[in-house]
Amino acid sequence: MATKTLDTLGLKCPQPILKVATMAPQMQPGDILEITADCESFPKDVKAWAERTGKTLLFCTDEGGGKYKAQIQF
Repeated sequence: MATKTLDTLGLKCPQPILKVATMAPQMQPGDILEITADCESFPKDVKAWAERTGKTLLFCTDEGGGKYKAQIQF
């Protein structure tokens, strides 16, 4: 089980979720992907992506300053 990080700061919708989708095939069951984003629609987008793909959104927090951090378990 590994934790990988993905920095999507500066990217706007839909690019952060497209980057998550691009990383997904590299992830093994149990792996965690930690994403940092500053797109205002990221929290709802990442939640919808996790539900649609059957992955577990562990959390999505507002880090302040317009930045968000989320973890998805595969």
